[in-house]
Amino acid sequence: MRKIIIIGSGGSGKSTLARKLGEMTRIPVFHLDALYWKPGWVPTPREEWNARVKALVNQDQWIIDGNYGGTLNIRMTEADTIIFLDLPRWIAMYRVIKRRLQYHHKARPDMQEGCPEKLDREFIGWVWRYNKDQRPEVLQKLQTVTDEKTTIILRTPNEVRRFVAGSHECRR
Repeated sequence: MRKIIIIGSGGSGKSTLARKLGEMTRIPVFHLDALYWKPGWVPTPREEWNARVKALVNQDQWIIDGNYGGTLNIRMTEADTIIFLDLPRWIAMYRVIKRRLQYHHKARPDMQEGCPEKLDREFIGWVWRYNKDQRPEVLQKLQTVTDEKTTIILRTPNEVRRFVAGSHECRR
């Protein structure tokens, strides 16, 4: 594992898993939220964003967490390992609410400074509908690369914990 992407619903634990794997492997971790959003929640223009992601995946090794469907194919093409956190929506909803309370008026560690944690109707709706709207497409894309990439689907917090505990052989 040298080029790893971690995808899943908001609140699924992508950034936490990325940090843990980064600490274990010493592979650099990149949080797409921190790279995409500029202070004040200003999005990066599409051309600039695509160029930034292409430059990122051209590095020798990385762990990238985040969804950003417009660049998912770029990341999937270059990744050797794809981890999909396919947790139940009630867990994701609980976690985004908990995260909002924990980082009230502050930016999360995996977020751009100047982007305090927020929880709006649009984001709640996206998390709530993720399993219906985005999950089928993600699973379909994973199906197309299972022969050439390591694909790992983790469906419960316990599976994530066991995966991390079993990843000790990945340490440098």
